[in-house]
Formats: sequence, C-alpha cells, structure tokens
Amino acid sequence: MKVAIVHEWFVDYAGSERVVEQLLYLYPEADLFSVIDFMPQDLRKHILHKKATTTFIQKLPFARKHYRNYLALMPLAIEQLDVSAYDVVISSSHAVAKGVITNAGQLHICYCHSPIRYAWDLYHQYQREAGLNRGLKGFVAKIMLHYIRLWDYTTANRPDYFIANSAYIAHRLKKVYNREASVIYPPVDVGSFSVLSEKHDFYLTASRLVPYKKVDLIVETFAHLPDKKLIVIGDGPDFNKIKAKATSNVILMGFQPFEVLKDHMQRAKAFIFAAEEDFGIIPVEAQACGTPVIAFGKGGACETVVNGRTGILYQEQSINSLTEALAAFEGNSSGYNSSEIRQNAERFSTEAFKEKIKRFVEDHH
Repeated sequence: MKVAIVHEWFVDYAGSERVVEQLLYLYPEADLFSVIDFMPQDLRKHILHKKATTTFIQKLPFARKHYRNYLALMPLAIEQLDVSAYDVVISSSHAVAKGVITNAGQLHICYCHSPIRYAWDLYHQYQREAGLNRGLKGFVAKIMLHYIRLWDYTTANRPDYFIANSAYIAHRLKKVYNREASVIYPPVDVGSFSVLSEKHDFYLTASRLVPYKKVDLIVETFAHLPDKKLIVIGDGPDFNKIKAKATSNVILMGFQPFEVLKDHMQRAKAFIFAAEEDFGIIPVEAQACGTPVIAFGKGGACETVVNGRTGILYQEQSINSLTEALAAFEGNSSGYNSSEIRQNAERFSTEAFKEKIKRFVEDHH
C-alpha cells in the first residue's frame, strides 16, 4: 500500500505536525507533500528527516517568512501536487491540503484540524484584528477570502472520508461543508509526563500570549484574588500588555524549556485554561501530570475535561465566571484523584491515535 501524506506547510512543530509525525511512525515509507517546506534542521527528526515535495510557492520571494501572504495562490498550488501514484492519500488539513486532486481509484482520507478559520467562523474577527475591515487593503482581502471560501466549499467533496480532531470540529465540518466526520482525537505525548500527587499552593497557566488564548482574563481574575498565586509560562506579542495587568500574586516566567513547564504542571494545584480551542493539547498534558484543569467550557475542553472529576468547566470567558469556578474548585480540591485524572489523559495518547487511524484506514481501504 503506497501512502502519500499531504500537509499545508512545514515551518514549525506544533499540533498539526504532531499528527503528521505519528502518521509517519505508522507509515514510515510514506512520501510527504506540502505547499512549502522550510522546517529547520533541528525539527526535521519529527518528520523522520524526510523532504516534502513542494509547490511553486516554495520558490517565490520571501516565501520562507511570509508564506501566508500567498494564501490566494495556495488553492492553485495544492492542485499541482501529483499524488496519482499512491493507493492512499491522507491529508492533514486546516487550510488547503484537503483540496489535493485524487482519482476514483484512490482512497483520500482528510484528517481535519479545522475548516479555514479566517475564511469561515473567525472571518470578521480576523479582519478586525488584522486591520482589514476598511480601506482598499480591506476590500482586496474581502474579495480574496470570498474566493477562498468558494474554493474551500467546492473542494469539500474531494476527500472520501473526513476525520475530525474533536466532536466540536466535526460539528463545524457538518455546518460548513455538510459532510459527516468520524472523530479521532489528536496524539498527545502523555508518556512524557508523570503524576505527582503532592500539589503546591499555586495555579498555573501556560500558553502562547496571543489574544484568543485569553491569558489576560486569567491574570485580571487573579488581580482580584490577592490571596491566590498564579504562575504564567509562555511568551508572545501580548506579553507586555499582560505584564501591565499583573499584581504581586502573579508571576510571569516568559518562555521556559519543557522540563521547567513539566515541573510546574506536576506541582500546580490546578491548571487554568481560558481559550476556546478546537481540541487543546495542553489541558490533556496537565491531566497527564494528575493535575486538575479549570477550563472554559466550550470547544475541545468539553471533550477532554470531565466536569467535577478531572476538573471544572466554567461557562463564560469572564472574571466572574472564572472566579466562581476557582471558588468551586477550592471548595472540593481534596475530591480530585490524581490517578483518575491521569487515566483520563491516557485516552488521548499517541498509541491510541495510531491504533484508531490504522483501523480506520484498514476498514475503508
């Protein structure tokens, strides 16, 4: 069985690349295809040091750093990738990868991280945040995204089957494309974490400091709770803005290596998560340490945190709602069992992911 794996771009190692990594462990002889491949040498071990077959965008000016500026050309580019020699094509898609062209004799399975966010549900938010809701530049962006939406919808029938990374994304796939999707959760390296039952008297949040992660909301909440200690790990464009809101009970550590993050995850009394994510890997990693999670109850967190057993889900991205959740947690903090929390995290292991993907491909090939 010849397998091709199609991914949007290789420039970093994040959630979607973890999926590709595990697909390659499952199918080590598979060939890689992508719009561009500028993955640094120190990260290439995660794609088994393979070089992806790329598109003409790879050779365009400034593509290494500003590849997103070529979004309008990506539908054309992805359609130029020739995967006709393969029995099975697996696309790992959050933008254009699902649009690769296959023939009637091939099996095309799309593992979908999300429909194109900035063309669909985050369309208006994206324009506001990028300053594209007015002027000539904004007008051009609207036309481009309209074209992307049309192409995205018309290519929704190219995959034979969709796999969504959460029930939340499966619902969005149904709404946007009118396609049903099976759910296979993405791989989380729970084996790299271990349980520490003895917790210390601090809360932890860790994230890239960007607006939608809502770390500013967490910090503002703790500014109203001076008797509670919060540690924030992570860096990003909002660092100074968040630091300005921090009070003496809030410690911003900036970016930290994995071992430091893991140590704090193991010792924290609870991990706090305020974003609405498609899945959300880090709340699962916290649970792999036996640490309860206090999370905003929308998106993937609803599927990874068992309310009242492995953490608490709160209903609004607001100071009041998070404050109430913290009070509820402290009222029952001794009621959480580290082993049970760890057991919940193991549902999302890399082994579980590979086993389910392998079975899915075998059942449909």
